[in-house]
Order: sequence, then C-alpha cells, then structure tokens
Amino acid sequence: IDYTGTEPFSPCNKCLNVSWDSISPCTCIINFTLDHSFESNVFMYYGLSNFYQNHRRYVKSRDDSQLNGDNSSLFNPSKECEPYRTNKDKPIAPCGAIANSMFNDTFELSYIDNGTAVRINLIKKGIAWWTDKNVKFRNPTGDGNNLTALFQGTTKPVNWPKPVYELDKEPDNNGFINEDFIVWMRTAALPTFRKLYRLIERKDNLQPTLPAGKYSLNITYNYPVHSFDGRKRMILSTISWMGGKNPFLGIAYITVGSICFFLGVVLLIIHHRYGNRNTSADIPN
Repeated sequence: IDYTGTEPFSPCNKCLNVSWDSISPCTCIINFTLDHSFESNVFMYYGLSNFYQNHRRYVKSRDDSQLNGDNSSLFNPSKECEPYRTNKDKPIAPCGAIANSMFNDTFELSYIDNGTAVRINLIKKGIAWWTDKNVKFRNPTGDGNNLTALFQGTTKPVNWPKPVYELDKEPDNNGFINEDFIVWMRTAALPTFRKLYRLIERKDNLQPTLPAGKYSLNITYNYPVHSFDGRKRMILSTISWMGGKNPFLGIAYITVGSICFFLGVVLLIIHHRYGNRNTSADIPN
C-alpha cells in the first residue's frame, strides 16, 4: 500500500509537505481490500524508495561503542558522527546521520467487520535480530529503571521529536534497545528496501490471521520523503517453508547467468573463426 501522497486524490496528499519540526502530526486513513486470506503469521513492513542508506558517509555516521552502552562514548561520541555529534555543546545520543533519520511513521490496522472497525493487535517485540537486541545494543550502565538519569547531560538527535529514553514506556524496549530503533540502524544495501515494523500472530488455527475483506490503515504521517522524491509504503507479507518472497537473488542469478551465456557464445564464435589460423613464424619459400 503506497501512501506517499503525491497523487492529488490520495488521502495522504494533505500530509505530503510535512516537516521534521511539525508541531502537530498529520494523520490519514487508507482503505484497502484483501482478496485472499492470510493464513499464517503476518509480517508488517514499511518500505522506502530512493533512500540511499548504503552511502559511504551515511553508513559510517554512527558510534557503535556508544550504542553498546559505553559511558565514555555516550558523552564523547566518535567524530564519525559529525555533523550530528553534538548540539548546543551537548553530546547527541544516539549520534550520527543514521539515527538522526530514523523512520517514525506509525500504523494502526483495523478489519472492517459489518461496518465495525476491529483493531488488529500489532506486536512490536521480536522484530529485531537476537544478536542486535542482546549483544550489539546496550543502554548505558547504571540504574536500568531510570533511563532519564542515565542519559542526563545528553541531547536528542536534531530531527527527533523526543529523546531516546522516551521511545517506549516498557523498560526492556526503551533507549538504545528499542527494537524499532535497532531495526532502523541495520542499514539497507539498496535504495529501495523494506524493514520489519510489526508482527501479527495467528491465534486460532481454525481462523485465518487476516481474513479476506475490507481493512483500514490509520497512518500518523511524520516522515518527510517528498523533498528527495522518495516513496513510502506499507507491506503485509507471510512466509512459507522456503522463507519470504524476495525476487532479488533470482533476478540477479538470471541476469548474471544470461551475461555469462552471451559472453560464452561470443567467445565461441571468435574461437571458431580465428582459432585455426596458422601461427607459425616460418617464412615460406
């Protein structure tokens, strides 16, 4: 579901020119229909296009020691984070361009049952890699129940509406170990990518997770992409015993294989035409 809002008839067109420092959030609702039921667990993603997370300076703009809970790096971030290292003489936590550009749109999904909207439970935990959540990202050492005190003396990233210790109300999903933040910090290899946003678990084996029918997607539109001709979308997907749908590797293998086949034919023709020439250096009588 593309909700960028560039089309004049789009419900999100009114939010197209939203800025990072907007005082009030812009909301829009998109209605859509599922023609087929989703039987197993469903994965909700957000997708971005024309967003180059693979840019060299962007990828380097972070401090892994700070993200791992090192107190000295918390107050003295790496110079790689420039120009998002400090703000008003206070160290930024988390520092760097990756954290500063964190995706912050929010979604609410509802099933329309006989004209009544039934909210679907979206699970926000379990979306990050286990190694990231438990090894690579750590809050500063100290009283884990008082993150406000732990981050005292730091300031939020420039484009964030609130500091890192207010990302979630649950202590095990707040600060540097917030899973939405962790997912965003794992940079994408291509300019068009998707990242896991929420999980929808199947509760009843006799009923599909998402039955076919009408749905409404309530979007809090905070993330500006129009300035760089970007696109935003919400994706619902399931997985099979072979995993999720990802055509990239198939396309890459077919492309490389076709190029190799073409070059093989060209070299065969060259060899057939020129390979039997007499290369002897003897001078004929």
